[in-house]
Amino acid sequence: MPWRRGKAYAQDLRERVLAATGTLGQVAMRFGVSASYVSRVRSRHSRLGQASPGVQGNHMPLRLGPLEPELLKQVALAPEQTLAQLCQWVKVEHGIAVGTTTMCKTLARFGLTLKKRRSMPASSSALTLHRRERPGSPSSP
Repeated sequence: MPWRRGKAYAQDLRERVLAATGTLGQVAMRFGVSASYVSRVRSRHSRLGQASPGVQGNHMPLRLGPLEPELLKQVALAPEQTLAQLCQWVKVEHGIAVGTTTMCKTLARFGLTLKKRRSMPASSSALTLHRRERPGSPSSP
């Protein structure tokens, strides 16, 4: 049975794996699953007495999602703030401790970037050097 991202194997397969006898490798080969899957199913059944899959932890809501309006307002008020300063502001004002990585990803999801202005054009001396280094290009006046 091929692995599918984010989906649990069917309940009937879990029950058949639990009912099967043999080593992990033998049961895994018989049902076309990995030995670690057989081990996890058996372990969960012995620990909790459940044959059903556990709750998946993916698709977590954004930690700072509810703060979007306040966060956008804070960035608009002081756009020169660093990520660390924004993290400190969130901790003081809202009691949520987050790292700079979380803050950076949150701001990106809100459509904000770290770059505050467009990059500056190269200086005229750099352009002149570039023109001189290229053979066959017309010289500047």
